[in-house]
Amino acid sequence: MKIAVCVKRVPDTETRIKIGVDGKSIDEAGVKFILNPYDEFAVEEALRLKEKAGNGEVVVYALGSDASQETIRTTLAMGADRGVLLKTDTPSADPLPAARALAAELKSGAYDLILFGKFAIDDYHQAVGPMVAELLDLPCVTAIGHLEVNGGSAVAEREVEGGIEVVELSLPAVLSADKGLNEPRYPALKGIMAAKKKPLEVKAVTLDAGGVTLLELALPPARKEGRIVGEGPDAVTALIQALRSEAKAI
Repeated sequence: MKIAVCVKRVPDTETRIKIGVDGKSIDEAGVKFILNPYDEFAVEEALRLKEKAGNGEVVVYALGSDASQETIRTTLAMGADRGVLLKTDTPSADPLPAARALAAELKSGAYDLILFGKFAIDDYHQAVGPMVAELLDLPCVTAIGHLEVNGGSAVAEREVEGGIEVVELSLPAVLSADKGLNEPRYPALKGIMAAKKKPLEVKAVTLDAGGVTLLELALPPARKEGRIVGEGPDAVTALIQALRSEAKAI
C-alpha cells in the first residue's frame, strides 16, 4: 500500500504569539514550531495501515520554507519512509494555491490513500484536503474517527451532529484525520537516528496569488479583570444582579 501524508509546520499551542512589524505575520523570534497535531493522527494511521499490509511506502509532503524540513524529519523518525518538501518562501492566505501545488505533485504518485489532518491549528481552514480531492477527482471523507481498509475499498466513520456517519468508498481516496482516530507514537531514539539517513527531497514551487488577501493580524482583546461582587449571603443577590444587568445572562 502506497500512502501520502500531507503535513504542516505550525506554532506550538503553548507559544505566546506576537504580531510582526508588518501587521500581517507573526514574529517568529522565540516561537517553537511543531508538527500540526491533527497531522500526527494522519501519519500514525498511514504507518498502521502499512504495518497491517506488511509492505508499502509512506511518503510525507510539506509545503513551506526550509524550516519545514525539521517537521518532515519528525515524521520520518515516527516511521515514514521518505519526505518531500515543496519549498516556497511566499505562503498564501488562500488555501487553494497550496492545494494546487500539492495536487500537482501528488497526481503522478499513484497513491492508494492521501491523508491530511482535519485542519491546521494556525488557520483552521479545513479546506486543503477536500480541495486536493476535488482537483484530483478523488472521493473524500473529512474528519474521520475510524478507518477500515480492505483491498480496493475502505469504510470510514466520522462524527456528525447526533450520531456517527459511516461512509464506504473506493480507493484511491483522500481522507482527513480527526482526534481519536488513533494514538500517535512517539519517535524512539532508533527512529530519530534512522530519520537522518532517510531521503528528503526538496522541490521549489511557486504559488499563485489566489483570491484571498490577508489584511491584518490582531490579538484577541484582553479580558476584563474579575471582581468579587460580595461576601457571604449578600454575594448571591449581588451576583444575580450583575448577571442580569451587566452580563445579560439571565
